[in-house]
Amino acid sequence: MVEEKFDAIVIGAGMAGNAAAFTMASGGLKVLQLERGEYPGSKNVQGAIMYANMLEKIIPDFRDDAPLERHLIEQRFWMMDNTSHAGIHYRSDDFNEAKPNRYTIIRAQFDKWFSRKVREAGATLLCETTATELVYDIKDKVIGVRTDRAGERILADVVVLAEGVNGLLGTRSGLREMPRPETVALAVKEMHFLPEEVIEQRFGLKGNEGCVIEAAGTISRSMTGLAFLYTNRESISLGIGCLVSDFAATMESPYALLEGFKNHPSVRALIAGSELKEYAAHLIPEGGYKAIPQLFGDGWVAVGDAAQLNNAVHREGSNLAMTSGRIAGEAIVQVKSRNAPMTKRNLVLYKTMLDDSFVLKDLRKHKDMPALLHTNSHNFFMRYPQLVSLAAQNLVRVDGTPKIDKEKATTAAFIKGRSRWGLVSDALRLALAWR
Repeated sequence: MVEEKFDAIVIGAGMAGNAAAFTMASGGLKVLQLERGEYPGSKNVQGAIMYANMLEKIIPDFRDDAPLERHLIEQRFWMMDNTSHAGIHYRSDDFNEAKPNRYTIIRAQFDKWFSRKVREAGATLLCETTATELVYDIKDKVIGVRTDRAGERILADVVVLAEGVNGLLGTRSGLREMPRPETVALAVKEMHFLPEEVIEQRFGLKGNEGCVIEAAGTISRSMTGLAFLYTNRESISLGIGCLVSDFAATMESPYALLEGFKNHPSVRALIAGSELKEYAAHLIPEGGYKAIPQLFGDGWVAVGDAAQLNNAVHREGSNLAMTSGRIAGEAIVQVKSRNAPMTKRNLVLYKTMLDDSFVLKDLRKHKDMPALLHTNSHNFFMRYPQLVSLAAQNLVRVDGTPKIDKEKATTAAFIKGRSRWGLVSDALRLALAWR
């Protein structure tokens, strides 16, 4: 394949890379996709949430054969202290629709399926191949890549960087900086296997219905982080993630956090008797809008996690990855259809289209939220969950203590833990950032 020329080379075969490769191949372009793993999805053992609308725009009939686990009808959010949780949940039979809105998936299976669709569209996939550096012409335009296959050079009009948040090709080439520790989270995840009927009984589900639990509080030991639990058909995906900068500052062990979450009374009963089969760690971009690097240049574009396109506020990643990959592919097809060169001036179309999508509109709206949660992490993830738990317990525990005395004790605890004005200030700042 030495010196063979392609219209586009896609680095990575995850959500963003597959979306970009499929879109371009479907548009008639000659596409090469490079994946460093043994096969697409080989490094993704964990479960995830897949958003149907975004995939439908790429593969309209995906429900016919995609490896989907459960469609989600219930969302729970827990605020946890060491022994309890307070929370809200939303459940609606409306999500038992003919074409459900969200599904849980197993990434290893789903990525392999998505990659098959990419190859059926006409793209060439080369696995166990790492792109080690970009190749430039005399005008500093990217014209291809070198790989670890004896330094083999492969040429293309454009290179799509879909290598993930910790991909080295973009950083080695100076197209983007190495993500800062405060803009990246390290998540550790496990797969717990249970019989299908047990999962349905414990979560009040039937058939292919699914439930998601997301949790914050003392489980992250005052660090900025979130835990989660997804129901699959015959397994439960469970994990927790915190900012890399917090792990470095506190020297906490990610595995110890995960063990603490698993053994919390509210979680332990849900996974009791399960068989643990898989464990994985994964880096997630958490910096939000202000952490987004340059998205395009002469002969290249960046998509998905490689472009820091992750909505940490709404815990959405795969939909931004698929959408950015699709839009990048559509922009490149448009430029190619005009027989125009893949220059920065022409590839700005990708950024223009992305600006007009929900991806950057949502990230821009909540651009101050990540910094707010990070700088006030002890309050949001330690003190407030404890105060909420205390207030709830004083409300529901009946032990002969006069209600007025309980109200005074609760108020005193709030004032001691954080002044009422401080609570109001944090609440207003959170509301304004959210708005």
